[in-house]
Amino acid sequence: MKRSTINARVRAAIELFDTHRFALPPFALWSPAAWRDAGADADELRRCRLGWDLTDFGRGDYARCGLLLFTLRNGRAAAEPGDPVKSYAEKIMVVGDAQVTPWHYHLVKMEDIINRCGGQLVVDVCRADAEGRLTDDAVTVSVDGIRRTVAARGRVELSPGESITLPPRLAHQFTAAGGAVLASEVSSLNDDETDNYFIEPTSRFPSIEEDEPAQYQLCTEYE
Repeated sequence: MKRSTINARVRAAIELFDTHRFALPPFALWSPAAWRDAGADADELRRCRLGWDLTDFGRGDYARCGLLLFTLRNGRAAAEPGDPVKSYAEKIMVVGDAQVTPWHYHLVKMEDIINRCGGQLVVDVCRADAEGRLTDDAVTVSVDGIRRTVAARGRVELSPGESITLPPRLAHQFTAAGGAVLASEVSSLNDDETDNYFIEPTSRFPSIEEDEPAQYQLCTEYE
């Protein structure tokens, strides 16, 4: 991805959050220089990878296959001395209209995905077997605490205010319909390095072409 695209997408996300009166913490607006000046006092942010996270999943077409996230809180399985011990995580996400986050599952993380506002959040679900292949078994999911059974690769459409619970090994992909969606994720500890299993070969983090200076630092770029 070009750095200019990343800068523009983050700026647009900040405007969208402001429009919906979703306030981000102050470090969301830190420049790379501000991150350097923060020093060791901000190490918890760095170690837990809080902040901006934007990816095209290695497809090179962010508008069709990509996701923008901001991690608000997270812990680590092995916390450093002095760090709070957190067993939970929270993210806010911008899902573009017809923009796909491809099929994947987690072995450890359990999460709720919530449509906060915007269009419809469309979530496809399917069981994954021990080899990481999608099965043909029907799936029972919890939508706001109400059980719902759908066919393998079945679709659950969430209107603003609705949510779905995704337990470990339940593969899912999602997109937005009828307009971009502001979605949130509330989960157990989040580890994007070791607990993302994609059905098709996929790069979780982007390769960046530095065509202009960075205005914001991605959580994968902390020193």
